[in-house]
Amino acid sequence: MSTVERDVTAPAELVERLAEAEEELQRLREQLAEWEQSYADTPERDALFSTVSGQDVKPLYSPLDRSDSAPYEEALGVPGSYPFTRGPYTTMYRTRLWTMRQFAGFATAEETNERYKYLLAHGQTGLSVAFDFPTLMGYDSDHERSLGEVGVCGVAISSAADMERLFDGIPLDQVSVSMTINGPAIILFCFYVAAAERQGVSPDQLRGTVQNDILKEYQAQHAWVFPPEPALGLIVDMFEWCADNAPKYNPISISGYHIREAGATAGQELAFTLRNGFEYVERGIARGLDVDSFAPRLSFFFDVHNDFFEEIAKFRAARRIWAKGMKERYGAKNPDSWRLRTHAQTAGVTLTAQQPVNNVVRVAYQAMAAVLGGTQSLHTNSLDETLALPTEEAARIALRTQQVLAFESGVAHTIDPLAGSYYVESLTDALEAEAEDIFRRIDEVGGVVPGIDTGWFQREIGSSALRQQEEIDSGRRVVVGLNHFTEGSEKIEIDTLRIDPGVEERQRARMAHLREERDAEVVERTLAVLTEACREGENVLAPMLECARADCTLYEIRAAMETVFGSYKEPVMF
Repeated sequence: MSTVERDVTAPAELVERLAEAEEELQRLREQLAEWEQSYADTPERDALFSTVSGQDVKPLYSPLDRSDSAPYEEALGVPGSYPFTRGPYTTMYRTRLWTMRQFAGFATAEETNERYKYLLAHGQTGLSVAFDFPTLMGYDSDHERSLGEVGVCGVAISSAADMERLFDGIPLDQVSVSMTINGPAIILFCFYVAAAERQGVSPDQLRGTVQNDILKEYQAQHAWVFPPEPALGLIVDMFEWCADNAPKYNPISISGYHIREAGATAGQELAFTLRNGFEYVERGIARGLDVDSFAPRLSFFFDVHNDFFEEIAKFRAARRIWAKGMKERYGAKNPDSWRLRTHAQTAGVTLTAQQPVNNVVRVAYQAMAAVLGGTQSLHTNSLDETLALPTEEAARIALRTQQVLAFESGVAHTIDPLAGSYYVESLTDALEAEAEDIFRRIDEVGGVVPGIDTGWFQREIGSSALRQQEEIDSGRRVVVGLNHFTEGSEKIEIDTLRIDPGVEERQRARMAHLREERDAEVVERTLAVLTEACREGENVLAPMLECARADCTLYEIRAAMETVFGSYKEPVMF
């Protein structure tokens, strides 16, 4: 029975319009059937017609491919309004361009400080700190486990004094700073607050983000310190403290980037990231916090992979899913709690050491996808990042890529320009449906933490990574300069950044001087207060900030908490 036949109470005019719409759809079905017949008579070229994530791509999309039958305002709406599919802000880039935030850090705080000033002088509008591996794992530069790694893959920060040097001459009340760190994130945040105070900048003036997303570390990246439960408690401590003391600062950046880099599909990245976000929301509510007191400062971080349209659709679907979940499931009343804001970074995993200049092209297209998807800030990878940390020249080219995109391409002139594309809207709907299905599967394994404990997330990501690698190894998935068009690959050489081997010695000497000059009594007392706060289940941020102000070191603070929380060891899985 048709809609017209069922709706006997509808006015005559509406009945007529519905009949006309049904006739139009029927004509479209007939036209498509005729086209499909003619298309079937011509052999396709030998290619893998699927997204990077493995979803088949049809040769043609039409209005019949929209799976969402909801009215326009419910499925799309306008920018800045629920469900935010078309963008989190009303005016988007017409008022303010995305933040151009280059990820940088190497050697000592002084050397990285010089790079920051160089990037700011060349038009960068936000800073993003890359820490070395010892810092990421919560070890001081003079710890025995840091040997040979100090300053190699990022900047070495072991105290508030190091953080102060990192931002020397850079006013922290005027520059937005993002810090990519997770396991010991709360400690580095305290160092940052202490360094800002030494500039005369109070916490309520700080703008920026600390990544602080521990769930994805257990799932994909593996830079953890404490077990999941106490680690989640520390994150909620930051929600609570920042809501009262640093209301402009984002205490977490819920990250799909590392999940995707580990081999997840776009759908898995979307679902795992948002489900992790909902887990943090649930933990905050369980603490007794009003959801609207902390949810407006939750931010996100997504990868931008090679599949241009799939990536655009992913950003649009993410906003819609988050808005619906926060409003309908968690009862948030503030529209800012529904509004998903995100940073994006081009996909490091797609870059090749072979023919590295090709990476400039990859990054440019990925950056355009991020902007068409509506990101709020963006990092563009440098062409040499598969070989070493970026040189100044490579970092400048990456920044210029964003500037050409912003000021020459025209993509920032209008908002969500691909809305209404049959293909993009179909992909957006499909990714939303896939994410909802994955949410159900996560619930079936008991939730996020049980899924981590049993290795479910790790196996799901591993299976996807294997499929993608097999496609590349077989040559079915073309990677230019790697498995196809490889002539001349061996002839291309580029200059790379080399880290001075004396960095570690200088950093160790600086730490020895710090330990001699600080007040040992105050250090011991503040660490004891912190340990007691951990034992009593109190919010640890205030006592930890006192430790930072006293120049307690990263590992000293970590060890004080570890006596109560213990350390995390990943379950063995085969």
